[in-house]
Amino acid sequence: MFDIKDERNLTMLTDFYELTMANGYMVKGIGEKEVVFDMFFRKIPDNGGYAIAAGLQQLIEYIKNLSFSKEDVNFLRSKHMFSEEFLSYLESFKFTCDIWAIKEGTPVFPKEPIVVVKGPAMQAQLIETMVLLTINHQTLIATKANRISRAAQGRPVMEFGSRRAQSYDAAMLGARSAFIGGCSSTACVIADQYYSIPAVGTMAHSWVQIFDDEYEAFKAYAETYPESCTLLVDTYDVLKSGMPNAIRVFDEVLKPMGIHPAGVRIDSGDIAYLSKKMRKMLDDAGYPECKIVASNALDEYIIRDLILQGAQVDSFGVGENLITSRSEPVFGGVYKLSAVEQDGIMTPKIKISESSEKITTPGFKNLYRLFDKKTDKAIADYICLREEEINEDEPLVIFDPDAVWKHKKLTDYKAECLLERICDRGKIVYTSPSLKDIREFCRQQVSLMWDELLRFENPHRYYVDLSDKLWNLKHTLLEENSYK
Repeated sequence: MFDIKDERNLTMLTDFYELTMANGYMVKGIGEKEVVFDMFFRKIPDNGGYAIAAGLQQLIEYIKNLSFSKEDVNFLRSKHMFSEEFLSYLESFKFTCDIWAIKEGTPVFPKEPIVVVKGPAMQAQLIETMVLLTINHQTLIATKANRISRAAQGRPVMEFGSRRAQSYDAAMLGARSAFIGGCSSTACVIADQYYSIPAVGTMAHSWVQIFDDEYEAFKAYAETYPESCTLLVDTYDVLKSGMPNAIRVFDEVLKPMGIHPAGVRIDSGDIAYLSKKMRKMLDDAGYPECKIVASNALDEYIIRDLILQGAQVDSFGVGENLITSRSEPVFGGVYKLSAVEQDGIMTPKIKISESSEKITTPGFKNLYRLFDKKTDKAIADYICLREEEINEDEPLVIFDPDAVWKHKKLTDYKAECLLERICDRGKIVYTSPSLKDIREFCRQQVSLMWDELLRFENPHRYYVDLSDKLWNLKHTLLEENSYK
């Protein structure tokens, strides 16, 4: 697996204010004070029912390689803003925080902690940017890929977005997260090399144009790649030229070899109409097994509508709308302080805002997913304080923290803790599954959600509830701090 350290040291990929605050903590004698930070988000992209957690493996690689080089320290010294004590600390920096996180591929919801960091204030603050950068980006793309893959209703979706990605990192890690979300393959070769995501590709319009005529182009391609021959049939005219030439090549080149054609691809035009005509032409020619591949600025809505219109498409190639999550290109995860150690006790902290959605949930917390034992479907997520335990043998009353009169008594349920320990006092103790296993885990976890949550428009709201103790704590702190 690709290790981020093989390419460069990203320790300095941090916001400048994180360094100035860390320095300030040390100067004021509170740098080693234990704190807790939560990473969470407030809104699901595309007004969807859930997001898909991704990016944890890259965060782990970053944590493993945290170290400041002499060049890094000298650069910071040149800013004339940092104490020599702090610079000396960076020279021998050793990460000692605890980290808990939700496993990649898990459906996640607003306001619940995806990553929890506990440790010295200087260190917990320092990693803020990379926590957000790795989790936000890959969660965004995995979420979009899951929507698109579900729209395809079991038909393979190929990630075709490398050339439209925002950078080479976004292309590589976008392919990784798209695979987690449900894509079957990628056009990005380096993603296959590093992550073993199957790399696929057909032919370019330039291949067709460089030959004297379309038939010669198709013939040359079939002779070169007979076992994986998929021909691009829309360079000139799909029905009058492309398809007849493709079928002729199948007859003259592949059939004598005893090889079935892999497919034909269209990248323009009315895909629903053309694919129906193409299917009939292929079937009439004796190639019912030949697949039809469609691309051309597709997204979940177009794919859904194509299927509703009876389009005869067997697989989809999706580019910029997937790799950039073009419809909503920002995943708004935030990283907020939730507790500070005082006299050996973790004291809860709250951030108050006139915007109610920006008020944080205080305390050192844990997160559970509650399942109905009869159906195995997820009922709700349940945030409680770290010291609280759930006894599945006793009834549990859950309620909407924003509308407390909405409550439900659970009796035949099971509770699964979602936060896994990743790092124990700086040592990585979590072994990441293979990417294929993460992808399968994602598929399985999504299947545990109710169908109403899977709608693209107006999905059912999934409840993220607070324990009585945590809800009372939050409102006590709101009252105590509202006039400060």
